[in-house]
Amino acid sequence: MPKITDFSLHDLRFPTSKTMAGSDAMNPDGDYSAAYVELHTDDPDLSGHGYTFTIGRGNDLCLAAMDKLAPKLVGVELSEMTANLGKWWRVLAGDTQMRWVGPEKGVTHLALAGVMNAVWDMWGKSEGKPVWRLAAEMPAEQLADTVDYRHISDAITRDEAVAIIAANHQHREARIAELIARGYPAYTTSAGWLGYSDEKIRTLCRQAIADGWNAIKIKVGRDLKDDIRRCRVVREEIGPDRLMMIDANQVWEIDQAIDWVKALAGSNPYWIEEPVSPDDILGHRRIKEAIAPIKVATGEHCHNRIMFKQFLQADALDIVQFDNCRLGSVNETLAVQLMAAKFGTPVCPHAGGVGLCEVGQHVAMMDYLCVSGRMDDRMLEHAGQLQEHFVNPIRIEGGRYMVPEQPGFSTEIKLQSRKDYSYPEGSYWRGEMDSRAQA
Repeated sequence: MPKITDFSLHDLRFPTSKTMAGSDAMNPDGDYSAAYVELHTDDPDLSGHGYTFTIGRGNDLCLAAMDKLAPKLVGVELSEMTANLGKWWRVLAGDTQMRWVGPEKGVTHLALAGVMNAVWDMWGKSEGKPVWRLAAEMPAEQLADTVDYRHISDAITRDEAVAIIAANHQHREARIAELIARGYPAYTTSAGWLGYSDEKIRTLCRQAIADGWNAIKIKVGRDLKDDIRRCRVVREEIGPDRLMMIDANQVWEIDQAIDWVKALAGSNPYWIEEPVSPDDILGHRRIKEAIAPIKVATGEHCHNRIMFKQFLQADALDIVQFDNCRLGSVNETLAVQLMAAKFGTPVCPHAGGVGLCEVGQHVAMMDYLCVSGRMDDRMLEHAGQLQEHFVNPIRIEGGRYMVPEQPGFSTEIKLQSRKDYSYPEGSYWRGEMDSRAQA
């Protein structure tokens, strides 16, 4: 079996701030970025690619942490890891000299996500399967054992996880066939970035409808009068029957969130996303109780499975929105999916960032095949930029993700893109610096 022999790190940054793509009330000028790791093996045809997502300068911090975690895998055979991936997840997450800068949160956890993404990518490639299929075809016990049940056993046990996964096996082939035929439901964020003009929003909404989208999200939270007008613009364009979601990106206080959402209720939003601090579990519950039937969705900044456990136990959200690059990759997103299934809460993963759609499609399809067995009350976010940089980009048809067919985790970024957008030595950034020097 192949053995990991080395790794390389890349600081990749894309200039989305120039077009305002990705702009929201909390993050007005981000450059979508990937702290990127490649695991090399003694097989020249096999490598694993992974990343975590930032919006610019945070990349260097994540890469510094990756540089401490990735060496733990050098010299290890892939078969040793895949035989007990839960154990190896704990080896990285439980580094005794790095726990003080965690544990299981912050920069070190983002770095863990990137390194483990690369392991899953390598595993899928070694088996000749996309990761969603790799997981769906695993024995229930093996898939359940990729999860770390520490600190969540009061919400989900290993035996309960095995039972949930095993119960879905009997319908697996029919569900795979349905995914291949129809794809996975999605919504788009690309029409509603906060920096877009009303006319651009109208144009993008019309294009989205023409392309088959039935659910569109718009960013809010900067100015109430503007938000009322912009939400009306979206509702006018998409009509009364399509879903519209709103996203405040954490900028409000609790009472402010309640008042603001009620002021926008006339446009009939389906959910409000991240209304307050992502750590404020009781605040989310107050908002949820006050604004029903509008739903509360949150989770892209929840840093680990334990936070999600408490959100679910406190009945503080309606929609779980974990991020596969903030949690510790598939190992931990699976833990959250299993808890959400037990609590009967839909999972709609966050995917608004470079590479998040690529990994998000795999984990969303895993939820349908292995955990919840449902697509009727859930959908995956779509942000339609930067896919051109991926070796195996997402495929969208009629507002649905079509299944990725190539082996791996869809995480590999093209070599030329890595050269061009590596910061600060890549050709794009050298050109930017030359232009600024001459200005």
